[in-house]
Amino acid sequence: MRPLLTALGVLLLLLIDTLLLIVPLLLLALLRLLLPGRRLRAACGRGVMWCAEHWVTIGKRIFARLLPTVWDIRGSAGLRRGRSYLLVCNHQSWVDIPALLEAFSGRVPFFKFFLKQELVWIPLLGLAFWALDYPFMKRHAKAYLERHPEKRGEDLEITRRACARFRDIPVTLVNYLEGTRFTPHKHAQQASPYRYLLRPKAGGMAFALASLGPRLDALLDVTLVYPGRRIPGFWLLISGQVARVIVDIQTRELDPRLWQGDYQDDAQFRQYVQDWVSRLWEEKDARIARLRGAA
Repeated sequence: MRPLLTALGVLLLLLIDTLLLIVPLLLLALLRLLLPGRRLRAACGRGVMWCAEHWVTIGKRIFARLLPTVWDIRGSAGLRRGRSYLLVCNHQSWVDIPALLEAFSGRVPFFKFFLKQELVWIPLLGLAFWALDYPFMKRHAKAYLERHPEKRGEDLEITRRACARFRDIPVTLVNYLEGTRFTPHKHAQQASPYRYLLRPKAGGMAFALASLGPRLDALLDVTLVYPGRRIPGFWLLISGQVARVIVDIQTRELDPRLWQGDYQDDAQFRQYVQDWVSRLWEEKDARIARLRGAA
């Protein structure tokens, strides 16, 4: 009974938090579209971000008061809100997003996620994602693309347009290179060469770097580990059944060669980027093994 009451309490408070802040957030987003003048639109944009950041701050306080979860955050020293980052992370659960917000909120510019298009239909949150300029990706299945080859490259064009909007402001661009959450079934289906990870996809990152590379200050290589036998879902988190989450942050310099080529048409450059991502993923897989062994 206690986990159920905890979950209901967390959900109720999160709903109140959302309702209080989503109305001014959406109003400011609409004003940003309608008002003339760059300064007025920029002021509305700052207001949108203020609402989003305070929504996260209140959410973190709700979690801290009602949940026993220990957020074991490592490597966060030296992060700056005035810098721009590319953040790559392994993807296992809906708990990943609260974990990233716990680790980075207030320490880096507010996140820009690349989201599945279906998420725009989530009540309230879908509108908030739109207001925050989150790009929505189509992610067509391989069979669909074989029937509709004209749709190839659609997500890459979305990436280009989104990154163009982020060029003049500090940003933390979040990229889940695996493209989907880890499950044993997906791992076996892919014949993944990694023990704890799916195969990474380098294309989205390559196009983000092509647009923003010179303006990015560092790569945040984030590894999430959930000690225990299973990966927890969001319900387990909000019902107080997740004891600990490890967020390991490695701040790395970005190799300028990663954005000095044509990923789409230059096979040699494409191979260079893919090899770089593969090495990053090999190191992450080994790091997960170490963190799980020490947990």
